[in-house]
Amino acid sequence: MVLDTSAFLAGYDPFSVNESQVTVPSVEEELRTNSITWVRFKTAAENGKIKIKTPTEECWKKAKASANMVGDSFFLSETDTQLLALALEFKAEGFNPQIVTDDYSIQNVATQMGIEFASLATFGIRRLLEWMRYCPACHTEYPADYGSTMCTVCGTELKRKPRRTAKT
Repeated sequence: MVLDTSAFLAGYDPFSVNESQVTVPSVEEELRTNSITWVRFKTAAENGKIKIKTPTEECWKKAKASANMVGDSFFLSETDTQLLALALEFKAEGFNPQIVTDDYSIQNVATQMGIEFASLATFGIRRLLEWMRYCPACHTEYPADYGSTMCTVCGTELKRKPRRTAKT
């Protein structure tokens, strides 16, 4: 199980699970120090219940490319991308990782990469979404991985919408 910050914020208890659990170093940084969530995380990490691992650069690049492909790269934090890369690394090693997260963008990219996810506080996504970016003022369309947040035609801030959906 690859654990996202949202799992801990939703009350996930690492001591209630027998499967191997792993996360990335920046998840700890996202938890508020001295909160009960942080204490639970630290205790689990110190007792070896949760392993903390940094993904390889190669898997990080693949996760970033998958996020670009479906258009979620602008909505993923560095921590999110690292979690996806870590799950991809375990998949490449022959494991069947499951990301525990309520983050829809992580779920969408995980679906794109063929990685399972589990939600705790939400229902989770039901379909893979491929996003496109567009200008709400002049209706100019841009690819999902377009590098700017502003329209080159009129200067309006770009929005995103699903291009098409596919059953997962």
